Amino acid sequence: MSEKSLARSYLELTRIHKFPLGSDLLIWPSVWGLLLAAHNHQVDTKSLVVQHVWFALGSTLVHCAACVINDICDRHLDGKVERTRNRPLVTGLISVFNASVFLVALTGLAVYLLSYATNPTAFNWGLIGVFPFHAFYPLMKRVTYWPQAWLGFAMNWGMLVSYLNNTGGQMDSHILVLLLGTVAWTILYDTIYAFQDIQDDIKVGNKSTAILFGEDNAKSILCGFGLVFLASLFYTGIQNNQGASFFLISFGGALLHVLWQLGTWVVYNGDDCGSKFRANGDLGGIIWFGLFVDYCFKSGTIAA
Repeated sequence: MSEKSLARSYLELTRIHKFPLGSDLLIWPSVWGLLLAAHNHQVDTKSLVVQHVWFALGSTLVHCAACVINDICDRHLDGKVERTRNRPLVTGLISVFNASVFLVALTGLAVYLLSYATNPTAFNWGLIGVFPFHAFYPLMKRVTYWPQAWLGFAMNWGMLVSYLNNTGGQMDSHILVLLLGTVAWTILYDTIYAFQDIQDDIKVGNKSTAILFGEDNAKSILCGFGLVFLASLFYTGIQNNQGASFFLISFGGALLHVLWQLGTWVVYNGDDCGSKFRANGDLGGIIWFGLFVDYCFKSGTIAA
């Protein structure tokens, strides 16, 4: 194997060749937490910018490590699923041993960065996101039809970490409400994602909310989860004393995006499922932008 093909295989193992796809869904909640904390707590603007970089990098490393452990656990099943049958561990381009060493290196780097960039309280909470949430996620599809709920905690845990890092370790109840709301958001977008593989998953015995809900009921059920997510966002905006920019851009944009997603989603069209899943990265950016504009108004960066 050439160096180039080996390097490409490791890129595919971590999905970094598709960046920001996947990583963005960890990054956005993390940086939401920064701006939510900065709205009511004294946070130096320079520190806020630097933390955006650290949390984006850390989230990307965690996502890469999560993809590696997922492929190690699923290597015997991925070959039976059309979309995943050419992954490096399935084809033998990377050995399980080498993937495991790579996983340890990625996880170690992520934990080191977490220890460097956070206070002790945030660091301890961050470890929970790595283990058990990300570590055990690949096993959830074997034991429950709700792996997307477990994934929701893994994907959005960084919001708590970044929030705690800027509040002196103080946890406010509305952030926990928003965490539950983002779990509902993850169930929404990852159920859509799971419909790409639903027939193969049924054959190999994987479980998912897509299988549990079924084609006929999925849209109506996901409307409920979308409503929970939007309600948590609105509630958090009120409790966190957010301004008009948040409600207009973040909440209003999220509302329109969820309506568009579910209103135009074609359930058994794999291409449309993939497209709708990817679009949730845009939704995360919309929410961040509203928080950013609100922060700029409150800090005086933009004159009211």
